[in-house]
Amino acid sequence: MTALIEVSLSWLFKNAKGHDAKSFFKGPAFANLQEKQEVIVTAPECGPTNSVLGVEYTHDGAGKFPALRWDAPPQILSQVKEWLLVSEDPDAFLPTPICHGIYLGIPPTKTSVEPADFEVEDPSKSLLKGGFHYSRSRNGSVYIPPRPLLNHGPHRYFFEVIALKEQLDPSLLTATTTREQIAGAIVGKVLGWGMWVGIAERKWK
Repeated sequence: MTALIEVSLSWLFKNAKGHDAKSFFKGPAFANLQEKQEVIVTAPECGPTNSVLGVEYTHDGAGKFPALRWDAPPQILSQVKEWLLVSEDPDAFLPTPICHGIYLGIPPTKTSVEPADFEVEDPSKSLLKGGFHYSRSRNGSVYIPPRPLLNHGPHRYFFEVIALKEQLDPSLLTATTTREQIAGAIVGKVLGWGMWVGIAERKWK
């Protein structure tokens, strides 16, 4: 896509942002949690939530996944059977947030991820080197680095960590499982959640 086309689209869809109501954590599985974030998610190398992502974390750089850490109250940690990690952009001009990545089967003892964890270990099992699985992003890749439209203003990138009290069905641990399928599969299984937000913007110079 040329810069001129991108800028034109940004102008046409300048008000098409803020699709928070359709974010993953707004689904039926979270209905009884009253939006309370009990899982505390941090990105030590990037700064506090709502920090601007460095170019190395975007499509224009290396496209690294931010290193994340998380913690939760003892009553959640003692019951976790696995963690779920979702990355999405609610400020894209599409009707629903763009799914940049979704990761399943994260062991209950693992409370951090590093960029190297997202390298593929076994594509036939959608298994990553971090010991968990990847599912279907918007374009089918393991992770889509932030690349907001030129001149569309700042985009927020949600990195959501969800504590599950039951393991997901192994049949879901594939690269073809969709965001919607996972949203349905976790109904009745969510103990708590939290997120860290990174900001990215691209300007036409």
